[in-house]
Amino acid sequence: MNLLETILSAQNGDVVRQVANNFQLDEGQAKSAMGALLPALTQGISKNASGSQGLGDLIGALTGGNHSKYIDQPEVLAESGTVEEGNKILGHILGSKDVSRQVASRAAESSGVDSGILKQMLPMLASVAMGAMAKKGLGNASAGQPEGLGGMLTGILDADKDGSALDDIMGMA
Repeated sequence: MNLLETILSAQNGDVVRQVANNFQLDEGQAKSAMGALLPALTQGISKNASGSQGLGDLIGALTGGNHSKYIDQPEVLAESGTVEEGNKILGHILGSKDVSRQVASRAAESSGVDSGILKQMLPMLASVAMGAMAKKGLGNASAGQPEGLGGMLTGILDADKDGSALDDIMGMA
């Protein structure tokens, strides 16, 4: 299951409903917006994690943070702390507000949702993405399933989707 599917199915769709409610969208629009924004976030995470320091920082954030609350308790998405944390995450993975604006603008073209709404949604979705990665990676690892954190990171870092992130990581190096 990829990251978007994990987010869309989280809590039987409660995450999508909460995002839709926060931005006065219907669920279809929220799904479309999330689907348009998430590829840029995963690319940013992949690029950021391509170096040993970045990968270590990502693993540290996933194992040390309480990001899974954004999946387990979708109601916290409406809190200001979610946006604050999301903006910090965006700073790490996208680097600047200009890049965030570009991501929102491109996503508006493909989703049909206003770029102003998408700019506001980005920090929330960044928090949700970290929550989904933490939940999926750490949940599987703790359940003794082979995918675990390594499998989850492989899914993000495997840019060419050939089942191995090693060639992609070597290419980044």
